[in-house]
Amino acid sequence: MGMFDKLRHELIDIIEWTDDTRDTIVWRFPRYENEIKNGAKLIVRESQVAAFVLQGQLADVFQPGTFTLQTQNLPILSTLAGWKYGFNSPFKAEVYFLSTRTFTDRKWGTQNPIMMRDPEFGPVRVRAFGSFGIKVKDAGTFLKNIAGTEARFTTDEIEQQLKEMVVSRFADALGNNKMPVLDLAGNYDKVGRWAAASIQPDFDTFGLQICNFVVENISLPPEVEAAIDKRSSMGVIGNMQAYTQYESASAIRDAAKNPGGLAGAGAGLAAGYQMANQMGQAFSAPSAPPPVTQPAAYFIAVNGAQSGPHAVSDLSAKAASGQLTRQTLVWKQGMAAWVAADSVAELSNLFAAAPPPLPKT
Repeated sequence: MGMFDKLRHELIDIIEWTDDTRDTIVWRFPRYENEIKNGAKLIVRESQVAAFVLQGQLADVFQPGTFTLQTQNLPILSTLAGWKYGFNSPFKAEVYFLSTRTFTDRKWGTQNPIMMRDPEFGPVRVRAFGSFGIKVKDAGTFLKNIAGTEARFTTDEIEQQLKEMVVSRFADALGNNKMPVLDLAGNYDKVGRWAAASIQPDFDTFGLQICNFVVENISLPPEVEAAIDKRSSMGVIGNMQAYTQYESASAIRDAAKNPGGLAGAGAGLAAGYQMANQMGQAFSAPSAPPPVTQPAAYFIAVNGAQSGPHAVSDLSAKAASGQLTRQTLVWKQGMAAWVAADSVAELSNLFAAAPPPLPKT
């Protein structure tokens, strides 16, 4: 540095920051020998604040505006420097400018799937990604806890840490609110507000504010999405029997266009129709249970008189006691005439365990 530059910078009379970058959060004003002229002009533009630091201690913070640096508007600095009655000579202090604009389009995403319990599908894994913005909320907190004494501090130096905090708190918000995964797609705004409220306390410790938290996508594993698609397809089909009839008619029409293909398509159509009927029965639930089957009731002829009706269990006992024999005439609903008991398949097995008639003596 030449002698004229040295003399020019020893007494600084204008302090300002014209930011020509898009990623600088903190910029320290360069000074030669830390000499600031008494009565110097401080220019703080919109979306900036200026902080004075003396011997490592944060002193006065200036909001946007133009200021003449005097004891009246540097009360903390004057106290730290021990100027009881004001100062008239140049003084030494560090001046940090902090950008308070919103740094947008910070990307975030889940590196590993988030495990959550869904009320319909049970445990599921989801991935998510989106964007968010940050801005300095408390200049003093940010300087003390994050930037320190760096001459220039950019978003790149803190972005990775912020992303990890965002993903962690997003997972907490998603799990605690217990929204079904099928409802998430229509509630990205609501999920974003939940996540931002969960993230902000962590950002407060850095003196930052989270802005414009956006959830761009929440997705399930491919195999789960495929199962949901299949389930949706079955819902769209609706009446399985009508769908099968339509498909069969279409197949016959297509086969008819090919004279040699109609006969060959018959076996495939029959097997397909049978399978479709089975599927239709599986997917269709009857509106009422089928009627209870009543046991068959038989009338028997005993000593020329009609007796009954008797259930098959009753006839089994009569066969064992000899009251019902193979030649006993029986009849039930649907039979054309009286027949011998052993000619009825349902009753013939009753006589297998019955002893034969006693021989005549």
